[in-house]
Amino acid sequence: MDFKDTPAEAEFRAKARAFLDEHAERLAPGESAAGFMERDDPDLIKKSQAWQALKKDNGWACLTWPKEYGGQGLSSLESVVWNQEEGKYRTPPNVFSIGLGMMGPTIMAHGTDEQKERFLARMARGDDIWCQLFSEPAAGSDLAGLRTSAVRDGDDWVINGQKIWTTGATYCKWGMVITRSDPNAAKHDGLTYLIVDMESPGIEIRPIKQINGASGFNEVFFSDVRTPDSLRVGAVGDGWRGATTTLMNERASIGGGGGGLRAEDLLGLAKKVGRLDDSSVRQRIADFYVRASGLKYTGYRTQTAISRGSIPGPEASIGKLVGAPMMQELASFGIDLQGSAGVLIDRDFGCQDSYLGSPGMRIAGGTDEIMRDIIARRVLRLPTEPRVDKGVPFNQIPSGPPTP
Repeated sequence: MDFKDTPAEAEFRAKARAFLDEHAERLAPGESAAGFMERDDPDLIKKSQAWQALKKDNGWACLTWPKEYGGQGLSSLESVVWNQEEGKYRTPPNVFSIGLGMMGPTIMAHGTDEQKERFLARMARGDDIWCQLFSEPAAGSDLAGLRTSAVRDGDDWVINGQKIWTTGATYCKWGMVITRSDPNAAKHDGLTYLIVDMESPGIEIRPIKQINGASGFNEVFFSDVRTPDSLRVGAVGDGWRGATTTLMNERASIGGGGGGLRAEDLLGLAKKVGRLDDSSVRQRIADFYVRASGLKYTGYRTQTAISRGSIPGPEASIGKLVGAPMMQELASFGIDLQGSAGVLIDRDFGCQDSYLGSPGMRIAGGTDEIMRDIIARRVLRLPTEPRVDKGVPFNQIPSGPPTP
């Protein structure tokens, strides 16, 4: 495949640069663009929303979304070109990746026409920010083991339970929550996917202090929270299908390797500390370049599938299984390059922040072990391990320590 710009792509790239030159500041050589926001800063949120609205109003937001949903109806190649160019400029932190990359595609695939009309255009413009309410203290990798309940009461659902590791919950307007609506069904069959207003009575949000000092993750508690049945995504008891769509899109975005420390950053750091003449250092950086290129081009395949209307497949797990550990290795090597100074926080390259935050990426969207299992079963078609809970009603599955 020839990755050089076609005349049409070169023209599109030039237009993107012209817009960005007019509205944003170009980064200095070796400087990284802003990543996902790790703290609840109202000013940054407003700047992020203003930037998203500016892009939307000028035709640069949600490039691959269908036009009827607020997008531009373009291919994944235009999206790649835009992301390459936007990454060269100083822009506000991205608070929309969960909504645009995971929630939006789920609503497109499983939502009602009313839900698409109500939510997608506002999501595309940045008017509303969304969060994902999936994991629980006892249901992380085994998401189908969740216990947050939803009980039908007239035209409403009443939700009770707890979610954890919810990114951005403190500043989000809407959330998408997986609930257990039928404890008598098998654990994958008794789930229902709901949209909830994060300002609803009965929702309590508690930020979680992380090892890197940030508080981007949160615990969310539901106490008799009501949400109308009109905000149900998909059929009652069919929530696992919607959850799979969300998770496939999540793994595709994580596996793409966007954000965080890059091989280019290590090259600049090696120059700064005078280690670039060391052949072992050059070899290690070259290895990171090669692996990053493999991730990039694998990500292009996933983006091509999305642009053709397909849901990202299990192959996205390959990118995540490689990309998340590589982020951790990049940061660790950057700290090693700094020698004894590596114990200090270096804001120029961010190795320490990246190192402290990167282990979470090996958990978010599925642990390394879950990724290997998905690849084994759904890509390599290997036989599955025996499951004692298959087909068993959820309320009959033993929980807690065994009885002596």
